[in-house]
Amino acid sequence: MTTAATELAAGDPAQEETPARRRRGGGGLGSYLLIRFLLIFPTVFILVTTVFFLMRSTGDPITAALGGRLTGEELAQRVHEAGYDRPLLVQYADYLGDVVTGDFGTTLSDRRPVTEVLTTFGTATLELACYALLVAFVVGIPLGRLAAYSRDRWPDAVLRVFAILCYATPVFFAGLVLKLVFATGLGWLPVAGRASTGAEIQLQFLDDPTGIYLIDAIRTGDGAVVLDVLEHAVLPAIALGLLTAGVFLRLVRTNVIGTLGSGYVEAARSRGVAERRLLRKHAYRPALIPIITVIGLQVALLMGGAVLTETTFEWKGLGFQLAQYLQARDFVAVQGIVALLAVIVAVTNFIVDVIAALIDPRVRY
Repeated sequence: MTTAATELAAGDPAQEETPARRRRGGGGLGSYLLIRFLLIFPTVFILVTTVFFLMRSTGDPITAALGGRLTGEELAQRVHEAGYDRPLLVQYADYLGDVVTGDFGTTLSDRRPVTEVLTTFGTATLELACYALLVAFVVGIPLGRLAAYSRDRWPDAVLRVFAILCYATPVFFAGLVLKLVFATGLGWLPVAGRASTGAEIQLQFLDDPTGIYLIDAIRTGDGAVVLDVLEHAVLPAIALGLLTAGVFLRLVRTNVIGTLGSGYVEAARSRGVAERRLLRKHAYRPALIPIITVIGLQVALLMGGAVLTETTFEWKGLGFQLAQYLQARDFVAVQGIVALLAVIVAVTNFIVDVIAALIDPRVRY
């Protein structure tokens, strides 16, 4: 996970690169970014290797997935054709070579190229993650500011409890409660899926669909389709986004309070600067910097939460497919999906580190 979060101190005005810092930092920004980029490869390698040997710990994938449906002779033939009767290290070396070239094999349960599964369902997970992050920003940051402004008063106490509930409540439980109340009970929103049947038919006949339903719905020019897609996204986005919203709320509150107690803010206060101006100009903006640095960690949590959220709401993305393939013991597909998620998390952390280094030069040293 990104280490930039531990290197930022929100609200410190000493942001400039001094000659002494530059001398201590060696290569500065260039070497920092190079190191961060190179760390992507061992991270992905370790995760892919771990998943490979975990999947093989129960035997070869074909026997695990199809052992009860094939005769002994048919099973032996399939195992031999797939090369699973070779030494494990030979299989591992071949698998790494295939991963480097983008070949993740063919799923055992539905005989589809794993790459096709990743491209088909990956956009759905990406769309849901973006919705969830939007919920986290819209809910977490304003409430964090309100909690800091109301420090040690009843709104602050209520919001702190709310934050704890957000990141302590299991995602699947939050999803079930939201479904029970707003879909099954009140009937305000759809129970499951990414769109209604009619809307999906329109989206499927669109030329060169992106797979991101909101973009494709806008391209149809039909407002009813756009509204339908948004209605289906509300509950899954809230269920997944509240986890991160709680983290953002606590982080913003803590950093705003810390900044308000710093020396340069006290000096501004002594000069008669209004409290609201202090909050707006000197506290809120620095408090947002740590939010950027924890996004990498939150993306990893969102990827994990997507499995439960997509399963709860039948949102057919990578998380939903991963659950299906695990149930079918299709470990070839599982390996491919986990490898892609590992790459997404590693690359996201790198991007976050780049942004953090550009915003605050201190993280380079």
